Amino acid sequence: MIGILGAGAWGTALAQTVASDGTPALVWAREPEVVDSINRAHENPLFLPGVALSDKVRATGALRDLAACDLWLVVTPAQHMRSILAAAPLDARPVLVLCSKGIEAGTGLLVADVARAVAPACPLAVLSGPSFAGEVARGKPTAVTLAAAGLDLARSLAERLARPFFRPYVSDDVTGAEIGGAVKNVLAIACGVVVGAELGESARAALIARGFAEMTRFAVARGGRAETLAGLSGLGDLVLTCGSLQSRNMALGAALGKGMAVAEALSGKLSVAEGAATAPVLVTEARRLGVDMPIAEAVARLLSGECSVAELVAALLTRPLRAEGL
Repeated sequence: MIGILGAGAWGTALAQTVASDGTPALVWAREPEVVDSINRAHENPLFLPGVALSDKVRATGALRDLAACDLWLVVTPAQHMRSILAAAPLDARPVLVLCSKGIEAGTGLLVADVARAVAPACPLAVLSGPSFAGEVARGKPTAVTLAAAGLDLARSLAERLARPFFRPYVSDDVTGAEIGGAVKNVLAIACGVVVGAELGESARAALIARGFAEMTRFAVARGGRAETLAGLSGLGDLVLTCGSLQSRNMALGAALGKGMAVAEALSGKLSVAEGAATAPVLVTEARRLGVDMPIAEAVARLLSGECSVAELVAALLTRPLRAEGL
């Protein structure tokens, strides 16, 4: 039995993926109504409506029940991972596959660093890559990166998680895989602004390309490898998240581009747009490392109310001319 820590759209989709070959999946959910709907009606209408779940997917509201699982897919929001893992039954030293994307506010730590601090005895891996929850839950073809410090662990996890429609590619670059997943959320907000403000597809393509350069610079400065960022967890995820309003982060940016206030755009949402929390800490870390990230800087300023959409666009277009490159 595989445990899934978090029953949002992505956690539920991963549970459905696990169960697609008959493997039991136990999902921990904070919301009692989600536990009830999964167990009673085999659905999660709050976070993943319209998807009929396998009867091999069960839910619990008690973290202690996950002690029966030797492998956990950790899908809690990045900003809550520390507190939830601290309360979880880790005595059995389950393997933790971190499926959340972000950088912890206040510490600048990647999610793997947070998990190492809370659960130093547990083997760790990171799952990242281009994947919309609804598509994965419905069995649409998906390829992701599964990164662990040792390739043997990554390969063994890939064997357990691979399904005919869900293909993990292994890597030993945990940092690179994590940074791609975290930074693309911030860049997706910028691309959403372009769509909302009707600035055109040429502008969106330019943002994706220059955002990829920013992402790669930051990853290398943090110890990741450039080739990892050119793969599924970097470029692949960036293209997906910056190309569809299914992306929560792009949808947030689109609302801002249309003139909605930040507080209004963020309020009342069941699902988290991780890029909003990641942007300010990403900028702080980039400055500490001396990494130039003008798009991320502009998004952070927009979210904090320091500039308008028009000022954001003007600031990016009036930067000094330079040679193209990373």
